[in-house]
Amino acid sequence: MRIHHHWQGLAPDARGASVAMGNFDGVHLGHQSVIDLARHAANPLGIVTFEPHPRQYFAPDAPAFRLMNAEARANRLAKLGVQQLYELPFDATLAGLSPEAFARDVLARGLGISHVVVGADFCFGKGRTGTATDLAALGRHYGFDTTIAPLLSVGGTEVSSTAIRTALAEGRPRDAAAMLGHWHRIEGEVIHGEKRGRELGYPTANMSVDGLHLPRLGVYAVKADILTGPQAGSYMGAASLGVRPMFGVNRPNLETFLFDFKGDLYGHHLSIAFVDYLRPEMKFDGLDALIAQMDADCIKARDILTAL
Repeated sequence: MRIHHHWQGLAPDARGASVAMGNFDGVHLGHQSVIDLARHAANPLGIVTFEPHPRQYFAPDAPAFRLMNAEARANRLAKLGVQQLYELPFDATLAGLSPEAFARDVLARGLGISHVVVGADFCFGKGRTGTATDLAALGRHYGFDTTIAPLLSVGGTEVSSTAIRTALAEGRPRDAAAMLGHWHRIEGEVIHGEKRGRELGYPTANMSVDGLHLPRLGVYAVKADILTGPQAGSYMGAASLGVRPMFGVNRPNLETFLFDFKGDLYGHHLSIAFVDYLRPEMKFDGLDALIAQMDADCIKARDILTAL
């Protein structure tokens, strides 16, 4: 998959794609249905999305809401067979374009798209004044086709990033996965921590969760993919997402213990899939009680993951 960070100056072989357009936070089943429509319309298959998320641009101080960072989104889109990812910089220039200017200058003249697919609730242009119906009319004028995809429901619930955030915040990762079509994942680089886990016999891979909507804090059974380095592969594990109350108030992070793994992961990239919520964070009377609980957590997590 090729990733482009602007709509201007593209090589001829990067133009002419059939694209799905949106923010694709989570790349859930609704997003996947939009992508499939673009896939069947023409080749190559492309995605038009925005970085940062427009909501981050307009409300930079608002609470974190993203289900996945740009790296995780790109990895998921690549798995879906996307060939061209247009990750457009959402800045003052893009935010100030009228719906017509966006359709003309970005989609038609810049990307040279042949077809665009959007969800029925898609809005675009300055002040979000353009609708999916407006996009179809502009496409007819500027030479590209438009498909408006209906919204998708699962089990009577409309699939949306908001509904997925709610399921995760309530500690229901399997309900979130039913709407996502895949396990919810946090991806990123392994960073140095305080190395307490190593002293307790449970060395963990530490990852930042800055800028992300956090699932319910606590301990999870997880599947882990090491994405880079000589030990790349898939593992089972147990992860703690939270502020480590045993050791005082800290900034939230994700600490994952990989079963049957030995090695150095610092600087490598991991993808952690949340499978089941095991328990909330707890403060123990001492290290022996903490270690006993960690032993129990790992036994339970291994049983859950083995049964999948």
